[in-house]
Amino acid sequence: MRIPFLLLALLLLGTFAPPSLQRREPPPRISWVRYTPVALEDEAPALKRVGRLLFLGGWTLTSNDPRLGGISALHVEARDALALSDAGWRIRLPLPGGPDVVRAAIAMVAQGPGAPDEKENRDVESLVAAGGSIWLGYEQANAVWRYDGRHFTARSAAAPAAMSKWDDNHGPEAMARFADGRFLVFAEGEGGDSEALLFAGDPAVPGTGSIRLRYRPPRGYRVTDAALLPDGRLALLNRRVTLFGGFSAKLTIARLPALVEGALIDGEEAASFEGPVTRDNFEGLSVTREGGRTILWIASDDNYNPLQRTLLMKFALIE
Repeated sequence: MRIPFLLLALLLLGTFAPPSLQRREPPPRISWVRYTPVALEDEAPALKRVGRLLFLGGWTLTSNDPRLGGISALHVEARDALALSDAGWRIRLPLPGGPDVVRAAIAMVAQGPGAPDEKENRDVESLVAAGGSIWLGYEQANAVWRYDGRHFTARSAAAPAAMSKWDDNHGPEAMARFADGRFLVFAEGEGGDSEALLFAGDPAVPGTGSIRLRYRPPRGYRVTDAALLPDGRLALLNRRVTLFGGFSAKLTIARLPALVEGALIDGEEAASFEGPVTRDNFEGLSVTREGGRTILWIASDDNYNPLQRTLLMKFALIE
């Protein structure tokens, strides 16, 4: 991080672009995104590995559209990405690998908890996509909504009672879905053990039963996203921000314990993004398969702050 002290001062003062700027009307007639390559480490451009991750590419995303940014959840499928911002913008764009400048489709999540013109009503922090449906976790409302994946029409919504006491700014920060339809939803927590809920089915359906679990992030870190690996293990993205170090992140991988009431999910560190390694406020994680390899995509939330960057990083997991 090049200006960590000033950056953190701005973060603490809350000097982000106001919602009126994030929703500036009218938007550009055509929204574009430019992919500018970045190295894993600026001073060591040949570096291709961090922990158990093989670096396959990294890009800074810039746009003519001020709505691009604030990415807090990510889903990659085939050659496209769907990103959700914590201001309620859904951003669809082709992955890098073609032209440096691509068209993007950016639109508000029209249906959600409360009026769409209030940022706190569209504070999306987690995302699951499966079977033509998309689930979004709303932090301020402690709610989960399910949408039709094609038109983004709301199909079901719930504010589970088990989430009702989660702090407004600390959950549901991460969400993952098992093949059998169960969901794991994580509160962001305070830097120590945080609460997770295992739902017996769709958390967007009122009354779906759940049990309470615990997640232990790396010391001083908070979970920001989670995704299942093909072998059933869980990849977890964790973030820390400090006064002089700025943002850092750790990726952990957990073999899930017997998922019974009170069980502890405790992962092993797979990669650490600190020091000179390229990093920012990493909040989005998506897992895909490519050429027999497990691919991890990581995106950052720039908080609509000009001193931060929207990064997209691509890695292969080294087993």
